[in-house]
Amino acid sequence: MSLFDMGAEYFCYGSDVTCSFPISSSRKFTSRQRAVYEGVLNAQRRVITMLEPGVSWVDCHKAAEAEILKALIGLDVVVPGSHSVDHLVEIRLGAVFMPHGLGHLIGIDTHDVGGYLPGHQDRIQQPGLRSLRTSRNLKEGMTITVEPGCYFIDHLIDEAIKEGSEHAPFLNLNVLDEFRGFGGVRLEDVLEITTFGCENYTLCPRTVDEVESVMANKKWPPMTDDDPSLKRTRLTASSPMSFSTPI
Repeated sequence: MSLFDMGAEYFCYGSDVTCSFPISSSRKFTSRQRAVYEGVLNAQRRVITMLEPGVSWVDCHKAAEAEILKALIGLDVVVPGSHSVDHLVEIRLGAVFMPHGLGHLIGIDTHDVGGYLPGHQDRIQQPGLRSLRTSRNLKEGMTITVEPGCYFIDHLIDEAIKEGSEHAPFLNLNVLDEFRGFGGVRLEDVLEITTFGCENYTLCPRTVDEVESVMANKKWPPMTDDDPSLKRTRLTASSPMSFSTPI
């Protein structure tokens, strides 16, 4: 996997975009890469469906972790036993695989100000949550990034599997060891909070089919949107500007 975190400025306003894609000779996802990628994309989809004024950004972060944990359960990396995914989120198992915050306010600065203000919830001092750049409830007009990720980082894995760790009983060490060196996946879009939801300004390939199509040098953007849940309302409007991107 290759992960690109990048951005540009336009009239002094910032952007921030992350794409992850396979770089094997086949230019296609392996089954494991696809499963991890889909878990991260499902996290992004879940959060985007939540975005509207009044929603807690902390709740959005936890919802993203839950989707990633579901993917890891499907891969047999995480074994919940009789416990719910919500329980795994609350004991902060998700932070082993997504140690950073879900995203950040963006505007004049790429990581814009206003995340922690007087009269709003203080920073939560728990793994993953303490890395959130805001714990505020969303407001109309906010522009924020949604960037869930799933990574296999040796020192975090080593801490999680130590004897006495609260996380160790939920990890399948034999399978987990096979993911060491895998790297990770992150997807980052920039969205504006609107009166009744949000609008996604990022028009990158996101679904597995979209990514593999671009990797095969097919045209982008597409004539039709295969995933309306991502709320890329401007995606097909830009189709007349389609171009082929050699990789």
